[in-house]
Amino acid sequence: MNPQRPYLLRALYDWLIDNDEVPYVVIDVSAPGVQVPAEHAVDGQLVLNLGPSAIRDLVMEKDFVMCSSRFNGRAVELYLPMASVRAIYGRDSREGMVFPDEIFALEAGGEVQSVDDGQVTPLTEDADVNQADKPSLRLV
Repeated sequence: MNPQRPYLLRALYDWLIDNDEVPYVVIDVSAPGVQVPAEHAVDGQLVLNLGPSAIRDLVMEKDFVMCSSRFNGRAVELYLPMASVRAIYGRDSREGMVFPDEIFALEAGGEVQSVDDGQVTPLTEDADVNQADKPSLRLV
């Protein structure tokens, strides 16, 4: 079966947009293939605003998220392998989801498989993200 994360990410993104929320994603910058301005990361994580007014040319595929954004006035192309996306939540409501750990492996045919350990852990006040107001998520 295909990994759940890309489908859940897209569904939650659409749900947040439909409810006039600004979708934020938490990215593990140490994941292989991540292309983000690492200087903005805190403790290996970066919180990105994926709202339509903050990004351009959003592409969500089964194995990556890609878009253009600006950091300190500089245009940046972001490439986020699906395994690097740790959570998605609404800026105001804090509703969203923390994704379970999955192991992604590209096979010769380009198929992506995942092994899910079944653990879903919400971000807590101890979670290190680079926003002044840290999210406390309610899983949906």
